[in-house]
Amino acid sequence: MTWALPLPVVLPLLAAAVATAGDHVLPRRAADAIAVVGAASSFAFALVVMLESERHVQLHWFGGWKPHGDAAIGIAFAADPLGAGMAALATGLVLASVLYSWSFTREGARPYDVLLLCFGGAMAGFSLTGDVFNMFVWFELMGVSAYALAGFQIKELGPLQGAVNFAVTNTVGAYMILMGIALLYARTGALNLAQIGHGLAGHRPDGLVVLALTLLVCGFLVKAAIVPFHLWLADAHAVAPAPVCLLFSGAMVALGLLGVTRCYWTVFEGAFGAEHAHDVRAVLLALGVVTALVGAAMAFLQRHLKRLLAYSTISHMGIVLVGIALLDQKSLGGAADMVLSHGLLKGALFLCSGIVLLRFQDVDELRLHGRGRELPVVGVMYGLGAVALTGLPYVGTYLGHAQIDEGATLDHIEWVQPLLMLAAGISGGAILRSGARVFLGWGPKQDPLLSPEPAESSPEHDASYPALLAVTAVVLALGLVASVVPGLGQRVEHAAGVARDRTAYVDLVLHGIQRPAPARLPFVVEPTATESLLYGTGGLLIAVTLALVGLYRRRLPDAVRAPVGAVLGPPARVAKLVHSGVIGDYVMWITVGTAVVGGVWAILLH
Repeated sequence: MTWALPLPVVLPLLAAAVATAGDHVLPRRAADAIAVVGAASSFAFALVVMLESERHVQLHWFGGWKPHGDAAIGIAFAADPLGAGMAALATGLVLASVLYSWSFTREGARPYDVLLLCFGGAMAGFSLTGDVFNMFVWFELMGVSAYALAGFQIKELGPLQGAVNFAVTNTVGAYMILMGIALLYARTGALNLAQIGHGLAGHRPDGLVVLALTLLVCGFLVKAAIVPFHLWLADAHAVAPAPVCLLFSGAMVALGLLGVTRCYWTVFEGAFGAEHAHDVRAVLLALGVVTALVGAAMAFLQRHLKRLLAYSTISHMGIVLVGIALLDQKSLGGAADMVLSHGLLKGALFLCSGIVLLRFQDVDELRLHGRGRELPVVGVMYGLGAVALTGLPYVGTYLGHAQIDEGATLDHIEWVQPLLMLAAGISGGAILRSGARVFLGWGPKQDPLLSPEPAESSPEHDASYPALLAVTAVVLALGLVASVVPGLGQRVEHAAGVARDRTAYVDLVLHGIQRPAPARLPFVVEPTATESLLYGTGGLLIAVTLALVGLYRRRLPDAVRAPVGAVLGPPARVAKLVHSGVIGDYVMWITVGTAVVGGVWAILLH
């Protein structure tokens, strides 16, 4: 089935080319059909590749240019279960975005569909490629499409500003990745991931290798919106159409963390090995925990629904990074589960915000006070999505949280678990608060704590609400049941084990040696540790409590409000000042973050 491996990439790009060529010839319905067929066929073949990769890593050499000895001559797609699963998630979300966009975006629909298809093809290519330079190429195609989609409403200043901030910061990240690739090529003379990892393995890492690690990891962390590289994300989400936000939060940011995962275990793990694993873990773990907490706190300070959800995404990507940073199989599997459930749930919440925008021409929590009562179904879906993101046992993101918790226990890093519970509770509380105010009319109509935002207008006014509700409901339902899908936990742990096995990957790619297929994995829902159940329940309790505090804190006694405000007020004001919207500040923080990470690793990894 290796012939099917390029199809999740080829088909949407081919559909985009056909739609572009027929722009002045094809009727609107035909162009829409091409977009749907391209997205659906890409998703179908991505599922096929994912299922096949569970038995064996799938390998395809373009043009038949196979390796000679230990040297990779041609370019390969190498689909392990982790990468193939990410390709399936990305292409599935593209299909949902195309279907939702039928009603949501009609003005300029053809170029919009072309950009969505190119974006989807690029995400699939990034997930499947086995060549580090082609990771950069797909990264750039993904970026170019995303910048245009973020600024699609070109008649307004806000989308242009958000798209420019997005483009500048991510181009800086891309330049860092390119420089890291150049350093690796200078050292190994190779661009194939397996060949680079084979060339670095067993050699003591020097300054060049540490610098290459820093540039690649920090470049991908820009795309993943990890603190302090995160400042662009809320600006891009605030101005992008809701179905585009589905792709940004559901797939694109997670691909940055897939890049970190692939580069570390395939390229650098052999050089640093067990001797320096603790030092790599310490830096990534610190970044993950800080990101989870900062993103959650910033989400609680927002009144613009899409900005609020964007900061919540930052928080959840911090939790995913913690799962990666623990450097064990169970935690990495938990990170993959988090990506899946979060992508579906957060995507559904953005689609809910899109329906609100279409109906009321606004997504400001305060200005929408109580108006959401006209959309009870949307309100129910919004509330379910918020609860499912808190880690409530066996709902939504719970399985990912539980696997990361268990991995932290195995690694004797139990201090991280309550911090992740707190982050999930704060971000969940922000979403619940906004939903209660918009759809139930709870709380006051004014709140000086929340950051003011300009009004936003919808691209359409006569959308088909049943179609939008149907797509949103399907995406939400898939996210809600993610933690109780029989066998999912075992399969993501198996996928994590394959992704961490550098030796088997090198044997397959460079020498064609395929390991025996694993024993058939069971289709069961395994029980989780009691601690995970308690943390999941605690996350929901924190969310509900903070939502009520956010709505009714003025009713608290002054003896409680005054000291809490004195402690939390100054940090909140500083956080708002740091998130200034000034592109120069964003680039400065990327520079500072890279310098700090590189400096710490230069000291620890030598």
